[in-house]
Amino acid sequence: MRKTLLYIAFSTLMFSSMEIALKAAGGAFNPIQLNLIRFFIGGVVLLPIALRALSKQQHHLTRSDWGLFFLTGFVCVIVSMTLYQLAISVDEASTVAVLFSCNPVFALIFSYLILHERMGRANLIAVVISIIGLIVIVNPAHLTNAVGLSLAIGSALTFGLYSIVSRWGSVRHHFNGIIMTCFTFFAGSFELLLLMLASHIPAVAGGMRQVSWLSQFAAMPILKNVSLNYFWLLFFIGVCVTGGGFAFYFLAMERSDVSTASLVFFIKPGLAPILAALLIHERILTNTIVGIVIILLGSVVTFMGNRVKSRESQLADQEATVPASDFQEATPQTAAAKLRERAEAHVKSSSTESTD
Repeated sequence: MRKTLLYIAFSTLMFSSMEIALKAAGGAFNPIQLNLIRFFIGGVVLLPIALRALSKQQHHLTRSDWGLFFLTGFVCVIVSMTLYQLAISVDEASTVAVLFSCNPVFALIFSYLILHERMGRANLIAVVISIIGLIVIVNPAHLTNAVGLSLAIGSALTFGLYSIVSRWGSVRHHFNGIIMTCFTFFAGSFELLLLMLASHIPAVAGGMRQVSWLSQFAAMPILKNVSLNYFWLLFFIGVCVTGGGFAFYFLAMERSDVSTASLVFFIKPGLAPILAALLIHERILTNTIVGIVIILLGSVVTFMGNRVKSRESQLADQEATVPASDFQEATPQTAAAKLRERAEAHVKSSSTESTD
């Protein structure tokens, strides 16, 4: 259990400092260029773990697998993370961090719409609470940065979509989270590289420069400022934040469960603004503080709901594994007693594991 908490703590710290690091690097790198660099490095960091997992499964990647990776890479790296990077470049890092942390809310909605998964009462309450928190932060009556807020919310929404597509694909292709994430990063980086190379075509670059909001995407640099001068900044963003953050998140998930590992995203809305205020001296508005508190409340509701759902699922699995012979000649009272004995044994074994 101690290792699990360390994994969660490291992942939380990395993810909470992500916007700050990207904001600090914004002056030296084009936003899209930084996207390419950090996801390629992140894929390289995750590759040894992903290859080991594939080897255990004795699975060789097929054309269908790569089709899935290019789909998730497009949604995650090309769409969501491009919006995310642009949001950081035009808005406060703390605001983007809080808004992006709402992506699990959008994932719940997409899971209902796409996978037709039942949305429990706790999840529905969490969605409503989080939306209220979003509205408080956005403050429609006094919009100061509509572009930044729109980009951040768009990034969170599409990342929620990516989460559901990735979950669907991992179940269908029998991949774990690290395999999906690693090759999604590589596929998305390749797609992004092709788009960046296309922006150097004279006709394409000339057309982009004629449109004000597209001009920054014309002839995008690929290796500009990739040098020893920025080594530690790129190392932190690529290896520590992107690669290490995701690696330790999935390691925590493997040692515990999804709801416990998801503490990372529930703590981030509170921790990221504090780090932004301390490290880059960002001012946190009153409505942002109120919105953060509301979103944290929604996160607590989601977490508690996931824990209850997980326990119910474990109990259902436990009941399903009870041999039929135990009940063939048993009265309801003795059957219930046997179930209680099995449940108590399971609780004892779990408490023993938690002390390791």
